[in-house]
Amino acid sequence: MKTFVPKVNLDQRKWHVIDADGVVLGRLACQVANILRGKNKPVFTPHLDAGDFVVVINAEKVRVTGKKETDKRYMTYSGWKSGEKYRSVAQVRARTPEKLILRAVHGMIPKNRLGARLLTKLKVYRGGEHPHKAQQPDVLKGAE
Repeated sequence: MKTFVPKVNLDQRKWHVIDADGVVLGRLACQVANILRGKNKPVFTPHLDAGDFVVVINAEKVRVTGKKETDKRYMTYSGWKSGEKYRSVAQVRARTPEKLILRAVHGMIPKNRLGARLLTKLKVYRGGEHPHKAQQPDVLKGAE
């Protein structure tokens, strides 16, 4: 018995819009990661990029549960001695709310060249408008 390897047709990729207003961050990231990888399709193959494009709008209105708004910390390191910076979810949301969703989705996809290619298909926007109307995206409901 031979292993079936599907041919990935780049013309069949769809565009999806997800509104993050009031949706829990982790559940949204899991839903987006599954669409980016193509796990919602019958031809899913772990080593191929068979996923669709995802546009997330209203990134600043995403919800976190518990005390994560103040207690969860994101660390960045400049490479210099004592170059660590820690920011809470509230600080990241005030400055660049798109990074909340990008970092959450990045944690749920492979950490290799395939994962880097998958992240290029994710578009996150602060407000309710996006510049991808020409692609005629499907509107999906965010995970509750």
